[in-house]
Amino acid sequence: MPTLSLIMPCYNEEATLADIVARTFGIETDDLRVEIVLVDDCSTDKSYDIARKLAEKYPRLNVLKHAANQGKGAALRTGFLNATGDYVGIQDADMEYDPADYKIMLEPLLAGKADVVYGSRYLRPDTRRVLSFWHTAMNRLLTLCSNMCTGLDITDMETCYKLFRRDVIQKIAPRLKENRFGFEPEITSYVAQGKYRVYESAIRYTPRTIEEGKKINYKDGFRALYCILHYGAHAAPLPMQFLLYLFIGGFSAAVNIVLFGILLACAVPALAAVGIAFIAAAVVNYWLCISILFQHKAKWSTAGEGTAYVATLVLMGLADYGFTFGFAALGTGIVWSKAWASLIGLAGNFAFRKYLIFPNKKAKETR
Repeated sequence: MPTLSLIMPCYNEEATLADIVARTFGIETDDLRVEIVLVDDCSTDKSYDIARKLAEKYPRLNVLKHAANQGKGAALRTGFLNATGDYVGIQDADMEYDPADYKIMLEPLLAGKADVVYGSRYLRPDTRRVLSFWHTAMNRLLTLCSNMCTGLDITDMETCYKLFRRDVIQKIAPRLKENRFGFEPEITSYVAQGKYRVYESAIRYTPRTIEEGKKINYKDGFRALYCILHYGAHAAPLPMQFLLYLFIGGFSAAVNIVLFGILLACAVPALAAVGIAFIAAAVVNYWLCISILFQHKAKWSTAGEGTAYVATLVLMGLADYGFTFGFAALGTGIVWSKAWASLIGLAGNFAFRKYLIFPNKKAKETR
């Protein structure tokens, strides 16, 4: 008989906790055993006391507790590493999702066709409670951005309901870092990089409002966008990587040009202004590269990465000087000369960073 382990992160859910635990164990059948790993994230209400009493009633309810509040992602990491079932899913401690949908989600896993199954809130029309347009729009936008980086074609990246073979999630779990809702794009990036077989299943969803206890907010949306890029961009299709570098390089070039103009306006000699502006733009470029696009230290040691980066700076700095004053010698205005030199350096910078400084270490996970 297969066992389904459902990780239940819990923070101040005393109003719904007993009901959702009962409802979750209610999906057990003669062919399916259910285990709940409930992780109380240092609740300030009676959630933990309720959970302990429920554990006396349900032998397969494993209650764990964080000493300090860390966030949903941290609670999930704890739960994943303590799950014992054949398949591991996520069940929030509120009543937004129906645990019975896991029976349908299990089908492609039991058939040996999938390694991971996402429960999508958007696959089928259904009677539903109408809430904020902007919340749904943000979910769909984040899913689109995630798909562009991962190459997956899923409809609901931000869904709570994600179901894994236990060996898959326990291989991924030690890599997870996000403590809050950045977990969703982070785990999706690792699933895509692992080349796992992903299915989707339509699920039911009854959302609640902020007033009713919903904890996600607009700040989590911005963090999710950052996580999509930080964890997934380095493995995105090449056109997507270059598109992102156009933003990084374009922003750095703008810093270069604007600072150069400011220095000239302050009567700084042109040669000094070129050097200062270039160094400032290089620092901005490096920070954006390791924050957004490339996998930091994927190949080099810290010293090796630094050496490679300085070498490219020297080479591209010489090119920047050469093109700037070369165009100026041909009669182009000094600021426009600087602009053309910066644009020409864009392609060279991308190639150096992608293939020399931050080469992508291919993911070794296999199914």
